[in-house]
Amino acid sequence: MNTQSARRSSAFLTVDLEQDGKQFGHINIPQSPNNDAWGVQQVPIAVIKNGSGPTLILTGGNHGDEYEGPVTISELARDLDPARISGRLILIPTLNNSATQAGQRVSPLDGLNLNRTFPGDPYGSITEQISFYLNDHLFPVADAYADLHSGGSSLHLLPSAIVEPALEKEHMERNIALAKAFAAPYTVVIDNLGDPRTAGAAAVRAGLTTVGTEMAGGGIVRSDALSICKRGVQNLMSHLGLVPANHQASTVVEEKMLKLPGAKGFVFAPMEGVFEPFHELGQKVSVGQEAGLVHSLVNPFEPPRVMRYETDGILYGLRMIGKVVKGNCCAVIAVEFEG
Repeated sequence: MNTQSARRSSAFLTVDLEQDGKQFGHINIPQSPNNDAWGVQQVPIAVIKNGSGPTLILTGGNHGDEYEGPVTISELARDLDPARISGRLILIPTLNNSATQAGQRVSPLDGLNLNRTFPGDPYGSITEQISFYLNDHLFPVADAYADLHSGGSSLHLLPSAIVEPALEKEHMERNIALAKAFAAPYTVVIDNLGDPRTAGAAAVRAGLTTVGTEMAGGGIVRSDALSICKRGVQNLMSHLGLVPANHQASTVVEEKMLKLPGAKGFVFAPMEGVFEPFHELGQKVSVGQEAGLVHSLVNPFEPPRVMRYETDGILYGLRMIGKVVKGNCCAVIAVEFEG
């Protein structure tokens, strides 16, 4: 558990983190927009506590068009009997609440991607204040953090548990063990091209054992991915000692540990048009192989542009929106993780 001192903030909780039992409330962030002089932006939060034990923070809806996390966490908050656990769960099903209500990746209040704003700003925009509150007020009281994502509206990803890289070997081993305990079909090491502004990276800096997920995507709820997500959360609680080991829901027989190999693992659209993929998720691909075409709609009689893979591996992610502009991510390749 991290003991860093928090920066001051005007945000406040309506629940008591130290109280046993189950509570539902909000993180209230004061705001004064054009139509509300003294209002608050409310982020739903539930706390389930029973005696002593580890504290796990679960967040969903970091991006507002990713739904398996919010559904899983909301159901857990409603249904879990506090007597079943030893420790504390801090449950935030829709962290980026305004984006979730709008069904879009970024907040309609300030246009920011919450997962690129950490460690946040106590007096910044609403999104920056949400990331700040999680970073400075909730991470310090926790032992572990799970941020449940999917590919959102633009991507379909192989259902997987995500390892957040850590510099210290012991910390990295903890993160890998937690991700493997989730028991998704794939375990993938992802560093977001080294971007330190994500929730997972911030949790690692705070010393927390950290895991993420990518549960399919396409802007819909997929029943297979949702089942993996629900089962995985139960497995996390068992691994951390919040519930007895015999409550572990399942394991995956064939373990696949992958990583994203940096910039070469991404295929970006070379121009505006419509993306035609050549392969399905999970297929093996090779460097130089054609990944697909981008067809111009502005100049329909021009030949399409060919895209090629820059590394060997398997197709981990595929764009779900046909229309692209230059620079859009069309495909993601994962390679074997060698430690």
